[in-house]
Amino acid sequence: MGLLTSKQKEILLGPLSKNNPVVVQMLGICSALAVTSKLEPAIVMGISVTVVVAFANVIISLLRNTIPNRIRIIVQLVVAAALVTIVSEVLKAFAFEVNKQLSVFVGLIITNCILMGRLEAFALANRPWDSFLDGIGNGLGYGIILVLIGFFRELFGSGSLLGIKVVPQVFYDWGYVDNGLVILPPMALFIVATIIWVHRSRNKELQEN
Repeated sequence: MGLLTSKQKEILLGPLSKNNPVVVQMLGICSALAVTSKLEPAIVMGISVTVVVAFANVIISLLRNTIPNRIRIIVQLVVAAALVTIVSEVLKAFAFEVNKQLSVFVGLIITNCILMGRLEAFALANRPWDSFLDGIGNGLGYGIILVLIGFFRELFGSGSLLGIKVVPQVFYDWGYVDNGLVILPPMALFIVATIIWVHRSRNKELQEN
């Protein structure tokens, strides 16, 4: 971190906790509910969004002084679509099974509120390096929440993590049963709500008066 100024550290680390895009800004919740029934697709989705947001931020930042204001949204969409297409093709080539689990949600990264929000609110007004840090921070902040949700849903819903059984067989012999309700999308909403409650209880300044 010695190469970063205090402002850049805040840009990078802020979204990991006190300015998390999911639990503070309430962005990207739809995909958080849809791709977290298993831990592996949650991790892959988090990495994919981080890559797209980081590099889209850099590209838009580099072009920010040449983009006419009236077509800036179109340019942002073109850049985002190109990066999402590249990520989608890489997943098809190297992680086909995970790509099938993610289904259409990889393509829908282009409509992710976090992506368009950072392009519009940050990349258009800041330098490429700062924009890159902002993209990495917000992508990782989003990914952390996905991983937490995926961890609890797969553990309690399937008794496994990353497809590997972690609940001992003796537990099942004693009568333990995997909770199929945890795998259903509504349960993801309860987990998100719990994470938000814990997060705000630990960060009093985020609580509304």
